[in-house]
Amino acid sequence: MDRRETVARFRERLQQVLTDSGSSRAAFARQVGLDRSTLSQLLDEGQDRLPRAETIVAIAEAAQVSVDWLLGLSQAGIRGPELLPRALEIAEGSGVPGDERLLAWHAEAAGYRIRYVPATLPDLLKTEALIRYEYARFNTPISEARIDSALARLALIRRPDSDMEMASPLQDLHTFAEGRGLWRELPWPQRRDQLEAMARLTAELYPGLRWFLFDGLKRYSVAFTLFGPLRAAVYFGNMYFVFNSTEQIRVLAGLFDELIRAAAVQPPEVPALIEQLIRDNEPGGRRLARRAGAARPGGEGRRR
Repeated sequence: MDRRETVARFRERLQQVLTDSGSSRAAFARQVGLDRSTLSQLLDEGQDRLPRAETIVAIAEAAQVSVDWLLGLSQAGIRGPELLPRALEIAEGSGVPGDERLLAWHAEAAGYRIRYVPATLPDLLKTEALIRYEYARFNTPISEARIDSALARLALIRRPDSDMEMASPLQDLHTFAEGRGLWRELPWPQRRDQLEAMARLTAELYPGLRWFLFDGLKRYSVAFTLFGPLRAAVYFGNMYFVFNSTEQIRVLAGLFDELIRAAAVQPPEVPALIEQLIRDNEPGGRRLARRAGAARPGGEGRRR
């Protein structure tokens, strides 16, 4: 941040501290050891100077917030022993569908760029049939809630101000299209419907939604989401590790940048790639392609 942005962020957070304290300006100034007029100057939008370092420390001590947060260098405000739990939260039960936290984080990050590395296929692009398949073996009726959650996230992405990037291994799409691994019991008609839905949505939502496909043999990443500069959530199957310090978010943003730079398929190319996967994996499609190749001039010659 430049100086003016730092001053503006400091002023906003000082006002937040004052409001949260429930004190008057005069009472808060006495608590911090400032004149009321000095506090008023710090809150004045017309001034563009930070106070002295000892004043910032005094405010942080009185309000029990971190200096980094007060200056806008961290999203974690509470200082002392609570700083680590606030900077690194463990949100249990995130595997439960309809997770309101995810929707709240998405809504809170409106206007910021959201960056997403899915665990398998992106949730917001999944069809109802795929969601039901994924959760068919769970002991609770969770597919309906998961469907609602996916639809709600898709609705957020459809907003005019949405800005989302996704990055995942190119091999995941091939594995799905070919019905291997997790998808070996999912019939081709359902896989085809899912591929068609992804091709349609990635074309329709571009450029607000951009999907980068990288070579999974050259790059690896766990599943995580960056909600602008506000927080990062790393997915570990049945819980999220939630980071909200600026430095931690910056490190994960750097990892996402590396995935984008290594992308083998760029977002505008994704719909055509998916359509090609549909043609390649349509039952009989490959046999027809081989026959067409054999019928070309030279094809017979090779067989002879």
